[in-house]
Amino acid sequence: MTKEKFEPRIVAFFCNWCTYTAADLAGVSRLKYAPNVRVIRVMCSGRVDPQFVLEAFAKGADGVLLGGCHPGDCHYAEGNYKTLRRMKMLERMLKALGVEDGRFRLEWISGAEGDKVRTVVNEMTEKVRTLGPLDLPGKFRDWDKEIAELEARVSAAGAKEEKVHA
Repeated sequence: MTKEKFEPRIVAFFCNWCTYTAADLAGVSRLKYAPNVRVIRVMCSGRVDPQFVLEAFAKGADGVLLGGCHPGDCHYAEGNYKTLRRMKMLERMLKALGVEDGRFRLEWISGAEGDKVRTVVNEMTEKVRTLGPLDLPGKFRDWDKEIAELEARVSAAGAKEEKVHA
């Protein structure tokens, strides 16, 4: 019996003005990169709420890539600084949730850096492939089961205590 090779599912949020343009440049330049990434174009990386990243993981993504303009070059002046603050906080939260380093990545990629898009996508795909499937929905089911078992034990202990005091 042969086991199929794991292929990660990666969601990418790309800034319209820089990273998405660079991805387009990579395409028209026929630069080859892993097909594991599904790109969502956003007007600015600053518009990506950390909840979007958490939801991507919750819906089965094995990795999330966020690409924006280089600091100081944001089309909206300070959107990427907002992104940096939010995503540093999100990285701490993901670590606390048990999501391994390398499953979330923030990159600054200008519109002229098509080759960098290829490099980042390929590196991230290999890193996530090495980490294996995240299966956060499966972890949610396991956590729900643990909570239900804990609730049952607490209820049983409470009922036992009520009998003693009755």
